[in-house]
Amino acid sequence: MVSTPPGRVGTQRLMERHGIRPDTDLGQHFLLDENLVDVAMRMAAVGPADVVLEVGAGLGTLTAALGRTARAVHALEVDPRMEAPLAEAVAGMGGVHVHWGDCMKVDLEALDPAPTKVVSNLPYHVATPVLVETICRLPTVTDWALMTQREVADRWLAGPGSRLYGAPSVVIQLACAATGRRAVSREVFSPRPRVDSALVGLHRVAPAPDARTRSLVRAAFAVRRKTLVNALGQAGADRAAVRSALADAGLDEAARPEQVPPADYPRLARALGWAPTGDRS
Repeated sequence: MVSTPPGRVGTQRLMERHGIRPDTDLGQHFLLDENLVDVAMRMAAVGPADVVLEVGAGLGTLTAALGRTARAVHALEVDPRMEAPLAEAVAGMGGVHVHWGDCMKVDLEALDPAPTKVVSNLPYHVATPVLVETICRLPTVTDWALMTQREVADRWLAGPGSRLYGAPSVVIQLACAATGRRAVSREVFSPRPRVDSALVGLHRVAPAPDARTRSLVRAAFAVRRKTLVNALGQAGADRAAVRSALADAGLDEAARPEQVPPADYPRLARALGWAPTGDRS
């Protein structure tokens, strides 16, 4: 049996004690190095007044650390096998509220008390949707510290002109500024992922972009390698109006979506009177 230092959950110990094997179909890669838990909490500046949302609580390694520090924790988990180890990890922590279900189907707005921070080791396949949804649906959240695939993190932080710059980059950067980024070795997870990971810190600097801006951004990047005039024209916009709006913004009419800075997209949406076609980015 693996010994556990004071103040630590002991991820490996919980896996052995409860006979848990990670389900990679659910994107489970359990964090073994609990020092990174401390790094994530510092990155999000978690304090005793905070209410933290954790997506993918798993064995409770991060959950327990959050529960010892924050006023309250909303821990979301989809895998019912985690019930016993998670309960053991957070035993006696009355401020930890475990919610069972798919994180993409949870009524985030109904969480009470409302989250102020999001700290998670995210399954790679839901990382970007979770970040965008929490930015847009949880205006009370001020800071994020998220572990994800390195390339996903690169996409979040990519600037105009980068091949990784896309619709999520625009939406995220309109609302948030990066506060930190740390490379994470594959060796600290069980099982080892086949890709490298990164821990990213974000701080909210503005409200989420409105629905029409998000809709225009989706339309712009739906057909990459086209000019913005043609991309938005294909989505139903008047091409002459798009050219005029680009000129007013000081942008070339031959500009492609990946060349346009985030701050210009809300201006284009207003100038075109863009009608939103949905809320998801």
